[in-house]
Amino acid sequence: MNAPAEQRFLTLQELVAAAKSNLPPGPWSYLIGGAETETTVRRNRHALDCIAFRPRVLRDVSHVDCSATFFGKPIRLPVMLAPIGGLESLVEGGAATAARAAAQFGVPQMLSSVCKPGLEETAAAAQTIRSFQLYVRGDDAWVDDFVRRAKDNGFTSFCFTVDVASYSRRERDLVGRFVKPWRAKAQEGAAFQAALSWDQVKRFKDRHDLPLIIKGIATVEDAEIAVQHGVEVVYVSNHGGRQLDHCRAGIELLPEVISVARGKAEFIVDGGFLRGTDVLKAVARGAAMVGIGKLQALALGAAGEQGIVRMLEILETELTTAMKLLGVNELRELDGTYMQPATPVTTPGTLSALPLL
Repeated sequence: MNAPAEQRFLTLQELVAAAKSNLPPGPWSYLIGGAETETTVRRNRHALDCIAFRPRVLRDVSHVDCSATFFGKPIRLPVMLAPIGGLESLVEGGAATAARAAAQFGVPQMLSSVCKPGLEETAAAAQTIRSFQLYVRGDDAWVDDFVRRAKDNGFTSFCFTVDVASYSRRERDLVGRFVKPWRAKAQEGAAFQAALSWDQVKRFKDRHDLPLIIKGIATVEDAEIAVQHGVEVVYVSNHGGRQLDHCRAGIELLPEVISVARGKAEFIVDGGFLRGTDVLKAVARGAAMVGIGKLQALALGAAGEQGIVRMLEILETELTTAMKLLGVNELRELDGTYMQPATPVTTPGTLSALPLL
């Protein structure tokens, strides 16, 4: 029998190494790859590496608390299991397995509409704080039906992903001839996603009372429009470098977006976040939450439900350690005075934050 996850995995690097050993080449390349030249993937990491800390000392950090809230509900860390399609290709149970891990540890899950076993089954798997993310593949009535189902199954917020008007060219998948099993069905009705506009956002806000998250905001201009439409959460994201290549990093864009929408919305960010220190940099720049996508999937591939739980435990250890060394007891103490620009010391890459690999 395998040793417990807390004994098998002492670092995040060991989880990722296990995932690489467990996963076939196709799913592995899908997880670590990006679009075309993968410039955006590298920029995500480069931007995080361009931030240095300014630690304060003699602050009495004997009572560190790294908990946060999500729509007023307490959560253990300022992170969310980000929506990922095809988790069922990594481990049996897919999104339901991830939901159980989120519930066991105490963080929210955002369920992708292209991840099995689906909305109702995933909701039934665990009692956790959950948000539903939709790729639009039908008309207004089709969207309304998903909103109804989400509400009926305890999802407390709803999300449109808006940076997928076209599916990108992911050359690792193309060269490896990896045909993602969930893609064929997901492409049915893709014209509805391409036609998505601010009109549908307005319609949602006029008709539904679920808080709305817009995922894929990548400019100040669109952040302004989002808050003008009453969007509760602006999710700054370049899809992990998987959609439009040559984009800016989310952590780089975050302060600009917050400057035009502060006080009007909350902010989530993702893209290249692999360490507890990465999460703290986002919080210091004003994010309420960090979406954990790639690391979630790799942990799932390493050890299923307990892999995700162990990943979150290690992140928590990294967070609390760094907070003590920064001289803060609570996340709300963090701001820009704890950071400054710096020159990176490593070549950025998908997994460059895990150098022992």
